[in-house]
Amino acid sequence: MEQKNIEHQKYVKPINLVKVTYAQTGQSKSTNALGMREMQAKAFEARTAQYILLKAPPASGKSRALMFLALDKLINQGLKKVVVAVPERSIGNSFAPTELSKYGFYANWEPNQRYNLCTPGSDKSKVKAFHEFLASNERILICTHSTLRFAFDGLKETDFNNCLLAIDEFHHVSADGENILGNVLRNIMAKSNAHIIAMTGSYFRGDSVPVLLPEDEAKFTPVTYNYYDQLNGYEYLKSLGIGYHFYRGRYYKYDPEKGTSALEEILDETLKTIIHIPSVNSAESSKEKLEEVNHIIDCIGNLEYQDTETGVLYVKSKRSARILKIADLVNDNLKERDKIVAYLRGASSPDDIDMIIALGMAKEGFDWPYCQHALTIGYRGSLTEIIQIIGRATRDSSNKSHAQFTNLIAQPDAVDDDVKLAVNNMLKAITASLLMEQVLAPNFKFKPMEDEDDSDDDRNTIKIRGFKKPTSQRAKDIIESDLNDLKAKILQDDTMLKAMPGNIEPEVINTVIIPRIIREVYPDLSAEDVEAVRQYVVVDSVIKNGEVEDHGSKKFIRMAGSFVNIDDIHVDLIDTINPFQKAFEILSKNVTKSVLKSIQDAINITRIEMTEEEAVASWEAIKRWKLNTGKAPDINSYDPKEQRLAQALLFLQDAKRKQGKNG
Repeated sequence: MEQKNIEHQKYVKPINLVKVTYAQTGQSKSTNALGMREMQAKAFEARTAQYILLKAPPASGKSRALMFLALDKLINQGLKKVVVAVPERSIGNSFAPTELSKYGFYANWEPNQRYNLCTPGSDKSKVKAFHEFLASNERILICTHSTLRFAFDGLKETDFNNCLLAIDEFHHVSADGENILGNVLRNIMAKSNAHIIAMTGSYFRGDSVPVLLPEDEAKFTPVTYNYYDQLNGYEYLKSLGIGYHFYRGRYYKYDPEKGTSALEEILDETLKTIIHIPSVNSAESSKEKLEEVNHIIDCIGNLEYQDTETGVLYVKSKRSARILKIADLVNDNLKERDKIVAYLRGASSPDDIDMIIALGMAKEGFDWPYCQHALTIGYRGSLTEIIQIIGRATRDSSNKSHAQFTNLIAQPDAVDDDVKLAVNNMLKAITASLLMEQVLAPNFKFKPMEDEDDSDDDRNTIKIRGFKKPTSQRAKDIIESDLNDLKAKILQDDTMLKAMPGNIEPEVINTVIIPRIIREVYPDLSAEDVEAVRQYVVVDSVIKNGEVEDHGSKKFIRMAGSFVNIDDIHVDLIDTINPFQKAFEILSKNVTKSVLKSIQDAINITRIEMTEEEAVASWEAIKRWKLNTGKAPDINSYDPKEQRLAQALLFLQDAKRKQGKNG
């Protein structure tokens, strides 16, 4: 009977908090006379800079961009050597010998395989080879981050003079004093004339430690190629969804209410899928990762056999009786894992594999272009990890028009001891989707309405009344290059998380909480520039969460449920809108009342203390409440928003009484 239920159950679509559609222009894949794609040509324009920070999404061609830059520095800029450092051995294959001249470039990438240190072998032998390389006439070496760290112990910084040091997946570096790779980089920058190219596919580090200290980062020439330009310029991929699915208990266990497990409910076997199981340190994990793989296979069907040469698992689906080819990358047996990795590397058609089950692998630098669905089980605390996983599904391929990222998350349960943790994880997962929406949406430029400079006006330039322009170069650089990182810090702030479900007025979020965070992150900014950056963050977030439409010669934007003529937008209007509210509105329609109550109860336990700033910023909302309801907000209301307004009113009344006594 249970088997029959499974066969006839339809797959449930995830709750998509983000759905972006692209124009399929083909522009990001087309090449110029030198054989460079759009992103690579943009990076090449900065080739003479000593320090380059390249932020570009997965599949945009960062590896080849580095080849172009490195060869120009060797041939035309007087550098003698190139050292490429990658986080793990498998990524070293991205820098294998490559013919570039047949596409128009003036040289080929021809590393000597003797100095490709991303191969099996001891650390000691690789360090020895690294030192030999520096003393030789060879020009290119490829190694892992760890080999670079170990090799540096026996070297002087000046040994890197006239070298280009290229660090791939640069988000592994940190300004934390305990981060050895970060220390290596800082010492080389301070005590040698080495050139550095730092590359990352992530726009966030994912924790509170910056990749570089501000004074070091200021030395880099940033080259940023955004996700929207990359995906909009594809040939096949038309849309991307980012969504969630919630479960109770264990994700692979049968739920009698639903007649299936959460995994089977959301896993569409017709889609090429990477399943990332939970970290063994997370609450969602059973702590037995090999057993979890077995449970997942049992959910899918019955294991028929494993190919001894390739390591591929052949599983007969209990839904369709199809034979599915599955790769297990969780297995710790290095010999077996190398087999399946080699097979995946040679995959040349969608039919070669149907699903991949992974834990730490198949994230950054992993290339399976046919992937249509990245299914991630459990909360991920790192935004970097999320963007890397999404990147596995956003390669352009003729077998897909839609890519999907789904996060399977344990929903809060009021009887669970860990309800507070579950609520926090759910809110953080939702904020991650908000950040991804900001990254994936088209970029706009904003100017004051009275600005007479129309030099770069286009359909993506919006003029706003009351808008402030930054005055310092530092503030301009933050807006140009760091906006997404700043939004990440804002959305990950504990106060902001508590404000998210709608229990804090938008004016408080926009004019109190956000500027406080900006001041903490950039203490060197003047008050005027804090306000300029604040306005840009809020305006950019609201506009990207809205819908911009052209009606004849006029543009309208849908904000907070109604359309506004873009010519009539004022900063004061935007400050009355919660820039991140949309996701919670979607969520509230898709989870049960008991789950929403669990979220609210957990937040109420750790209420944000009322401050004078918040109370003053809430005054306009209190007046609107009185106007709309005919009465003052009630402190005993069940509505958390009304409660908060009542607290603000009491605060203001108390402050007025104290002022009267003292006056």
